[in-house]
This record gives sequence, structure tokens and C-alpha cells, in this order.
Amino acid sequence: MVGVLFLGIACYTQLPIAGVPQVDIPTIGISASLPGASAETMATAVTAPLERALAVMPGVTEMTSTSSLGSTSIDVQFDLSRTLDGAALDVQSAINAAAGDLPKDLPHPPTFEKANPADALLMSIAVYSDILPIDRVDDYVENYLAPEIARINGVGVVDYHGQQKPAIRARVNPAAMASLGLSLEDVRNAISNATSNAPKGTLNGAHQAVTLDATDQAIDAATYASLIVAYRNGAPVRLRDIAQVVPSVEDIRQGAWYGNHHAVMVDVHKQIGFNINQTVDLIKAELPRLERDLPASMHLEVLGDRTQTIRASVRDLQFTLLLSVLLVVGVVYVFLRDIRATLIPAITIPLSLLGTFAAMKALGYSLDNVSLMALTVVIGFVVDDAIVMLENVLRHIEEGRTPFDAAIEGSGEITFTIVSMTFSLVAVFIPLLFMGGLVGRLFREFSVTAGVAIIISGAISLTLTPMLCALFLNRDTAHGDGHFHRAAEAFFNHLQELYAKSLQRALRHPGLMLAVAAATMVGTVWMYAAIPKGFFPQQDNGLIAGVAEASQDISYPAMVERMHALAAAVEKDPAIAHVYYWVEGDPSVNIARLMIDLKPFGERDVSVYEVINRLRPKAAQVPGITLSMQARQDLQIGARVSKSQFQYTLRDANLDELRQWAPVMLKALRDIPVIQDVEADLEPVAPQLKAMLDRDTMSRLGITPQLVDDTLNDAFGQRQVASYYTQLNAYRVVLEVDPAYQLDENALQQLYLTGSDGKQVQLSSFIRLQHSTAPLTVNHDSQFPAVTISFNLAPGHSLSEAVEAIDAKGQDLGKPSGLTASFQGSAKAFKASLADQPLLIAAALLAIYIILGMLYESYIHPLTILSTLPSAGIGALGALMLLHDEFSLIALIGVILLIGIVKKNGIMMVDFAIAAEDQRGLPPAQAIYEACQLRFRPIMMTTMAALLGALPLAFGAGAGAELRRPLGITIVGGLLISQVLTLYTTPVIYLLLDRFRNRKAHVIPDSGIAYEAD
Repeated sequence: MVGVLFLGIACYTQLPIAGVPQVDIPTIGISASLPGASAETMATAVTAPLERALAVMPGVTEMTSTSSLGSTSIDVQFDLSRTLDGAALDVQSAINAAAGDLPKDLPHPPTFEKANPADALLMSIAVYSDILPIDRVDDYVENYLAPEIARINGVGVVDYHGQQKPAIRARVNPAAMASLGLSLEDVRNAISNATSNAPKGTLNGAHQAVTLDATDQAIDAATYASLIVAYRNGAPVRLRDIAQVVPSVEDIRQGAWYGNHHAVMVDVHKQIGFNINQTVDLIKAELPRLERDLPASMHLEVLGDRTQTIRASVRDLQFTLLLSVLLVVGVVYVFLRDIRATLIPAITIPLSLLGTFAAMKALGYSLDNVSLMALTVVIGFVVDDAIVMLENVLRHIEEGRTPFDAAIEGSGEITFTIVSMTFSLVAVFIPLLFMGGLVGRLFREFSVTAGVAIIISGAISLTLTPMLCALFLNRDTAHGDGHFHRAAEAFFNHLQELYAKSLQRALRHPGLMLAVAAATMVGTVWMYAAIPKGFFPQQDNGLIAGVAEASQDISYPAMVERMHALAAAVEKDPAIAHVYYWVEGDPSVNIARLMIDLKPFGERDVSVYEVINRLRPKAAQVPGITLSMQARQDLQIGARVSKSQFQYTLRDANLDELRQWAPVMLKALRDIPVIQDVEADLEPVAPQLKAMLDRDTMSRLGITPQLVDDTLNDAFGQRQVASYYTQLNAYRVVLEVDPAYQLDENALQQLYLTGSDGKQVQLSSFIRLQHSTAPLTVNHDSQFPAVTISFNLAPGHSLSEAVEAIDAKGQDLGKPSGLTASFQGSAKAFKASLADQPLLIAAALLAIYIILGMLYESYIHPLTILSTLPSAGIGALGALMLLHDEFSLIALIGVILLIGIVKKNGIMMVDFAIAAEDQRGLPPAQAIYEACQLRFRPIMMTTMAALLGALPLAFGAGAGAELRRPLGITIVGGLLISQVLTLYTTPVIYLLLDRFRNRKAHVIPDSGIAYEAD
């Protein structure tokens, strides 16, 4: 046991810390860009070929995509049985297979990145400068800061928001260019041919080798400005004659801000299996050194630090764990009233916990809310076996045996009972271990952690506890003295006398007791059907994610101005610590992200949901923009980003039908009172200016459609036309017309193309402009056009109510057969778990029945033991309903634990009664009556220990309390009711079932009242 002690301490210090167990959802994100391409062009030319290739990969469970101006993003989620590395190889093969169908002018091949939507970021870092331009700040971030952070142990992917990578921008004056008989394609070819970075070889003489090099690269704006584009009248036309060539950034239509500072946001993700707190500490320790190496005007600000809430939650849970230990030990002392006797079962707690830590380390588990919650709740269970052993040994000492003999005899009598209780309690976790899907992965750690602790406690109770009883117990322990001892003994004796009298009355009225048992069964089923159900308790992590949306025709400068106003409105709230945001056309320029960090729990007196509610009216006062907010959760399911927490997706192969019905469904869902913040990613179409080509005129002039597309892209698409390289990075040269010529449709009148005869042709001579509309984004789900409606729950309502209301509304609308609707993300996982809940409970009952049947070699006695369970169910569900809490997955785990706890009472009664019948020849009525009397005290002790062990969970406050509270409520409520009822219903049911084996009169000793079996 000393080895277990030191091994557990060593393993505890090495366990990683996290918010929830690591759940790996194999997901690959594919991205491709084609600057200047419309959303529809991206969807048909880039997204569709990639989706066709990706769809045939094995193990794909979900595939969603968003195509927007110049970019495509595809998220592919695989079955949980697939490894991320294997999925990545398949994705690379699919991208290669689709390469032949992709546009030839893609600046770069599609790239992919391994992702895990269930794994949130570690932190964000805002990097800004008081005086340096933002492109210089970005250069320091990408070339120095990000690589240094990525090298820190435990850091995974490092990416950016508001990226402002340096570039050289050539802003052409179309009027000056046309006057010289030049076209944009002439300029593009001149720029792309003016720089090169290719091998030159070596000169090899008889005695010396010389490496060849050349000044072939143009690497600054001045060099590009002096490029000769053409000759006119024998004089060179340089690029500066027709364009402004300036240092700039690759994309001028994206940016990020922290407060009033233009910044680059660095998002830091973690590697799987690393300690979150330790990794964040390492990053924070390095940041001062990294900041010292940057220019003095540059500053780093840590934002979105998840470890603040994780530390607070784990710290609060550790306190709850300690409080549970003290309460359980206190209960044992009150019953035993002796320090030495109390320490014997109390030793079981640290040994069981430390042994469990060693097992957790071996299995790769972490210290998180779920595993620590399992350890907290099993504190009341791990002492049960030791209490039962100790109480039985004390009983023999009271009868006059020596401590050694009492330990031998007492342990021999109780061994089978402890084995039965231990294995039947572990059996309730078997269905959880074999659960599939995300929920099974999530609670496997809970099941294994609790099961290991219970098995270790059982082993300790059968080995160490009898030995300690023999060493430290004596007759003084059994017959203690003192006022407290006498008062407590008198109280328990009086309580036991009351129980004996009430039990006699219960046995005289078996019909009433059976009616009570039947009523609890019916009540449990009714309450389970009636109680609101949820998925995972909503957490307060102190982080708010907001999606801001403006009108679909808004420009980038106007969107930035609206975001500044929105941030200024919300940051005044006293509970807010930081506000940071970015506009980067993801998925379109009228959509932006706004993130809010709240102050730590000790510095605010409101929850994250109260902050959201009071920010809504403030945000609504900002004209021209709306803000949708949701509290960020530890458990993230699904890769699609939405404006609200839960998602409902409409999909139809007929795009016109989808666009017709999506607004109808959106309006209908907004009328449902149990949900709020109902939004959709189906945006109203934006203005579009379409060039209608006169192909006959084009053919006569020698103009091709490709030349038209290239010219428009050169002028208005921020086209990357050349690259130059340094020792640290690669940079681009961007071609466009001067911003003064990008204001309206008159700009097209200024463009000229070169025909097949070398003459300049005005663009307007063969096109006709037509005003129309087009979507800013095109969304797909499993290759089909899709619209995702997102929603939050209204206060006081559950996810089950929302799901039922939405399903009913969909049926009432009579949507066409081609339009399919399904929940996604957390709502989808909830529906799957809801269907599995009755099967899970039934499987737990079956597992216990089989284990008990094997141990007792009987079909009848396990039924007697299982008859104790409905009373626990009605207590647990009643407590949840009384406190207006929903039946979440955490509450389900509580009910499954109750199945294991409550049946211990039945086991202790039935096991003694069977032994009394077999060994002493007592009739069943006398045997079960005597069993109830002798086991009353250990039943009270074990039940009170379990109840008080769960009490801190039920009434805890602070970080993470909302996650733990349903577990404590179900256990406390279930034990309170079951403790009262099972002491009376179990003996009646024992005798009832015995009637099928023995039809004779049973007499209750000392009562003089006969109980007839028939």
C-alpha cells in the first residue's frame, strides 16, 4: 500500500489538466483562394471539384463548405474510429485527384490543416504597435513571434486573424495606361517577367569552382517602379509612369483590432495530450523575453486565456473534493465515535484516489471537470466497503471476541457481500464503456476513473481494513465512554427501535408497501418522460463569441467603422475585461467576429449569460449592424461556425426551392417562444454588376472571354502577379487599378484590352452592363446547397423542448420532399444521446442483474435487490424538477451511479438474510427482519457517506459548478428518497418473491403478528 501511495503522488503531479476530457473528432479543414472570384465562381470552379473528390473517401461523416469572395473553406469530419493522420493522407490524395479540374490560375494549390472542433484555443495574443505600420507588425509576428511560440512544448497550430502580410502594390492609372496604348495584361506580364529566383549553376575550373548568382529578384517598391513596361516612340515607359508602386499589404480588406489598436491576432492551439495550464504557463513565461526582442513600440496582450476558468474550476473542484472527504469522514466518526475506528475507513479514501491517479496516468487521462467529478462523487462509495467490514468486525468484538478473531470471522462473513457490492457497482459502468459516438468518448473517462477507484477500495477493504481492525480495535472502541459517545449511542439505539417498530407495521401491510413500490415505478417512468432534457450543462467560461452582421452591400471601410462603434458600445460593461474583433471577409465582408473576455469570477458578480442579456440592448442601439452572441463552451461539436450555439440545417438539391423555403422556415422558427437569437447563414443577395458579352464583336476584334476575365481580375481582384523571396519569407506583388477608379461602374469605361491585331479595344465597346443580385456566400452540406439556422435557448427552457418545437414546426409547414432538415453539432449529438438513454439505463440494469445472478446463483434475489432502484429514480428526477434543472447527460450519469449505490442497501439485507436461512435455518421472515435490524446502521452509514459526499457538488458555486451541480442533485435527491423507502419495500418484496418458492406462514419474532405469503 505504501507503493500505491508514492506511485499515486508521483502520477498526480504528472497528469495533464484540461476543462473536459480530450475528445478527438477527426476533422480536416481544406482551404483554397482565388482572389477576385465571386462566391458562385468559387463554388462551381473550386469547391465542387474538391467536394467530389473528398466525398468518396472512406469514413466521412460530415462535409460542409463555404464559398465566398475569393476563398473556399471545406470542413470534412470523419468517423471517430479513424485516425487523424490516416484521414490527412486520404485528403491529400483527394486534393491531388481534383487538381486537374481546378482553375489553372489558382495562386497556390489547396491546403489542408488537421483540426479538432472539440479542442478550443489555448489563448489569443494581440500584437500591436504605437508607431509602426501594421505590415511591419505582421512581419515580426510571422517571421519571429509565431515560430518562437510554436516551438514551445505543448503548442500545436498557430494561426492569425487580421493578417497584414507585407506586399508591393502597383496601382495603375487606366487613363495614363490607355494613352500609351497599354493594357493591364501588358503590365501584368511585364511585372511577372521582371523578377526571378532560379538556379544559375557554377563555373568549374581546373583549380576552383565559382557559384553563379545574379540580381534577378526585384524586392522593393523602388525597383518595381523603375521597371520598363514598354517602349513608345523609342522612349521607355516605366511602371511609375502609369502606376503608383507602394509598399502595402496582400489584402487591404481585412484587419483586426484590440481596443483602439490596429493589431494582428495570434491564435495559439494546443497539442493533444499536453497539460493546458503548463503550456500556457510556458507561453506566458516566454512572452516577456519575446517582447524584449521586438521593437520597443510593439506590445503583446494575452486574450481569451482559457486557463483562468480551468484553473478556477479545477481549484474549486479540488476544494469540493476535500470538503467531501471531510464530510464523509465526519459521518463515519459520528457513527463510530472513535478516532482510531474512524481512521480505518478514512485511510481507504486517499489510497483509492492515489491508486486511481496512477491508473489515469497509465491510460492517458487528464485532471478535468469530468474525472475530478468522478473522484468527488465516489468518495462516498469507496468508504462503503470499509465501513461494512469495520462495522461487522466491531459487532463481533461487542459480542466478546478478540480483535484478531473478530477480524478473521467478521471479514469471512462479509467478503461475499463486499465482492457483490463492488462488482455490481462497477457493472453499472459497463454500458458506458461500450457506448459509441461522442458521448461515449466523453464519459468513458468518468466511467473508468470511478470504476478503478471502486475496485481499489474493494481490494483495500478485503485486505488492509481487516488487518487494521485487528491492530487498532479493542473492546474500548466498541464500548466507548464520554458524553458524546453515550448521547450518540442513545440516539442511534432510539432510531433503530423506531425503525424496528415501523418495519413491523410495514410487514403487516405488504399490500400497501407493494403499492408504494409500484407507485414509485410508475412515477419514475412518468417523470422521466415529463422532465425537460438537455445535452451538456451550459458553462460559464468567461468568454463570449459574437458574430456581427451588416447589410450585404456594405463596403469594407464602412464595416470597419460599424465594428468600431459596436465595440465601443459593449466594452463599457463593468464585467468586461477585453474586447477584440476582426473583419476579414470570412465568409463575407459584411460578417465580422467580436470576442469578449469577462473579468475573473472574483471580480464580477454576474454570469456570462446575464452579461449577454444586458449587452443585447446596448448592441441594438448601434445602427446598421447586429450582434449575435453565445457563451463559449469547453465542449465544441461540429466545425461550422454559426451565430448562435445550436444548429439546424436545411438541404436541397434544388437551389431555388431552398432559397424559397429557408426564409419561410427562419420566420417560423423565430415565432417559437422556447428559443431566441434565431439567425441563418442565408443572407439576402447582394448587388451584382454583370458584364453581358457581345461574342460576335469580340470574335471580330480578337478578344477572348479569358482575356476579359483576366483584365477585370487585374483591375479589381487584388491579383497577385509576382513573388519575391527573402531569407525569412515569400512576398507578393499585387496589381490593381488606382482606388480612385474602383468606386463605381464608370471605372469599366476606362479599361482597354489588346485585340489580336495589337490595337487597343475599349471594354465598353463589346459589353453591356446589367444590374442583378448574387449571394455573398454559397454554403454546401454533403455537396448539396444548404442553409444553417442557428439558435440559443430562451431562459428557463431546455434543448429537448427546443428540438420538439422545431420538429413540430417543420411538420406543420409541410415543406417539400426534396428539402431535408436535420440538427447539427451539439443538437445532433443531443438527439442521438436522447435515443440512447433508455437503452443505456436498461443495459446498466441488465449488467447488474447478470452480475448478481452469477454471484447469488439465483434468478430471484437479483430482482429483490433491483427493486430498490425506482425509489432512487423518482427522488433524483423529483429533485431536478423541484430545482428547475434539466435532465442532462451529467444527470444521466448521476442516475446510473444511483443504480449502483442504492442496490447496496438491498445487497446488505439480502446477503445476510440468505446466510441466516442457509446457516441458521431461520425462516425467511425472521431472516430478513434480522438482516434489516443488523444492517440498519451500516446502511445508514454508507448512505449518509454517499449523500454527504455528493452534497458539495449539489450546492457548490464558483467556476465549473454548473457542470457538476446536476450530478450532485440527482445523487442527493435519489438517496434521500430511496433511503426511506427501500428500508421498508425491500423486505416486503423479498418475502413476496419467496412466496414462489415456499408457500407457508412467516412469523415476525417479538411481534406476535403473522404475515401470510398468500
